[in-house]
Amino acid sequence: MAEQPDNLKDLLAIGYTTRTVKEELRTNFIRQLSQGEALFPGIVGYENTVLPDIALAILAGHDMLFLGEKGQAKSRLMRSLASFLDDAIPFLDHPDIPVHEDPLKPITGEGKRLVSLTPPGAIRIGWWKREDRYAERLAPGTKFADIIGEIDPGKLAGGVSLGAEEALSLGLIPRMHRGIFGMNEVPELDELVQVGLFNILEERDVQIRGYPIRFDLDLLLLFSANPATYNRSGKVIPQLKDRIGSLIRTHYPEDRQAGIDIMLQEAAVDLGGNFPVLVPPFMVEIVEEISRLARKSKYADHQSGISARLSIANYKIMVASARNRGIRLGENPSVPRICDLAHLKASSLGKIELDPMGSHQMSETQLLDSIQAEAVALVFKEYVDEAGLDEIGQYFSKGLRIEVGDLLPSSAYSERMTRIPLAWDKAFEVNASTNEGVRASCMEFVLAGLYATDRISRMEKHGRIEYELR
Repeated sequence: MAEQPDNLKDLLAIGYTTRTVKEELRTNFIRQLSQGEALFPGIVGYENTVLPDIALAILAGHDMLFLGEKGQAKSRLMRSLASFLDDAIPFLDHPDIPVHEDPLKPITGEGKRLVSLTPPGAIRIGWWKREDRYAERLAPGTKFADIIGEIDPGKLAGGVSLGAEEALSLGLIPRMHRGIFGMNEVPELDELVQVGLFNILEERDVQIRGYPIRFDLDLLLLFSANPATYNRSGKVIPQLKDRIGSLIRTHYPEDRQAGIDIMLQEAAVDLGGNFPVLVPPFMVEIVEEISRLARKSKYADHQSGISARLSIANYKIMVASARNRGIRLGENPSVPRICDLAHLKASSLGKIELDPMGSHQMSETQLLDSIQAEAVALVFKEYVDEAGLDEIGQYFSKGLRIEVGDLLPSSAYSERMTRIPLAWDKAFEVNASTNEGVRASCMEFVLAGLYATDRISRMEKHGRIEYELR
């Protein structure tokens, strides 16, 4: 809206009409869809699955529940729906009105009195911006008074009747009238709070301590939940489940490239600057493959899930380790190597939880080491031809040992590799770069691949890795 009147008379003069939040979303969504605009910028991997379901829910005017494991962009999807709101909407600007009242359709007693008793030119109009019309809350620890409301004892002491609207101190949801409210992890809500949400979904009213106050609340309500808790009997009251219009199922990236796209987008690491970093493709693929394998591991807790944040955090640590080497040794650019993955324990432990029901004797560190070796082996087989690998292993049978490490200069690798010319050739198969850092990274990749495919052994101590014959 180009012009923003500051009183009701001028607002009526420009032809303002009332729309509900869901009508507003539907209208703006249809306009953007018909004009070919990007509807959900920054959301990767859901183009053919999740996003079509959200589109239908918007068109149907549904409240929504986003059901998925941690790290599947549920909160981000919820917040993205605010982009379909108008830039700003008018409201009655009066200190005694607790919500952003529609000037043409007030819901509170004070708002109705103001509109009916005051000349339109004297009724002040404010403008509620799009970015302020979305609010969310995390369920654990949330009390009824926080999101629904409570009786205000101060107002009772002032003579207000217990059952009167004016006796209420409204919670977050009523105050988001004409906006969007999101509740994360809804199964963790106290049952009493769930009943309050059920009343809002069903009747759009507020019931506090047995006193129903009829408000014609206008809201889009969004919820998120983990399947393990949402489907557990007794965690969510059936009436609440039944009133949520659409259930949107999220998922982890369906292929490695989608995961990489998400990882690089969300990590948003600046690889330039005074100490630039050049990341070989195979190192990026190994980091994402670690997350993918963790999600499949029988030793990991699948109910907890393996968040996309695992890949993001690991990628940042890998780049940081390479940059640290570049700063210390004066290498420009610095290039991540397999030895940098040793530091991923700091960014991974706590993000991969062991299956509490599993009969295993594996620690989180051992699980991470096993997954990391498997990830290297998978990516290695995609890059390197099997031919000649056994012959490389024969060099180690003659007592050859190769030591590498995260603080070893890249220039030192060429001297070490002259003792294994076939391995040097394999490194150039991976990437025929003339950059010393890239060659060093490729060489470590070959050595780690030989270890991961059981051709040589490895011993790690004090940040140094030594490869030899098994």
